[in-house]
Amino acid sequence: MTQLVPSKSLLALAHWRCSTAEMYALVRQSENPFQAWQLFVKRRTHLFKVHGQSPLDPGQQASFRQLTYYPYDPAFRVMGHLDHGVEAMELVIDLAKDGLLNLRRIAAVHFELTGQTACLNLYWVEGYGGGLFLPFKDQTNQSETYSGGRYLYDTIKGADLGAGENKILLDFNFAYNPSCAYSPRWVCPLAPQENNLNLLVETGEQRFAAGERVKG
Repeated sequence: MTQLVPSKSLLALAHWRCSTAEMYALVRQSENPFQAWQLFVKRRTHLFKVHGQSPLDPGQQASFRQLTYYPYDPAFRVMGHLDHGVEAMELVIDLAKDGLLNLRRIAAVHFELTGQTACLNLYWVEGYGGGLFLPFKDQTNQSETYSGGRYLYDTIKGADLGAGENKILLDFNFAYNPSCAYSPRWVCPLAPQENNLNLLVETGEQRFAAGERVKG
């Protein structure tokens, strides 16, 4: 028999998504990227500490202070150019009790970062409504950031920095950890091998450690 999720939890999840979407809307509207990032850090920290759908367990929330970030670096804010001529590719990810997640590659994102050319695949989450999904890994994952990689876009959850038909904003200062970086109770889709950057992306959220403060 399928176990139903309590309606209170579903309403809390809806509020979390709404709050996240509002936060990113303010980020997109801001004309000052650094101030937008400061707002992002402040609001996200608040949601983690008080919200019922926080990725943190209740015990973690009780002692939580702040997430840890690299200092803001404008060099990691670049515009990506979308190549729509890539071969279609389907990924199926088993999310345990949440079922199967189907991703379809819809474009390759070409950009330059710290003087090097790079490319990431942009995915579409199949299913009702759908959404953009852009996970990535880089050379900091073995030391300073979460080993499974980080996200830049997950528009189903409201994480949207601003994507157009032919260009997409890649501000790696806003790179954030998937929920499974905070607690083993979460199962998350992680970056596939083809989205592994041979670069040190020393910006965005760092590896989670309870009680640490934002650096910089």
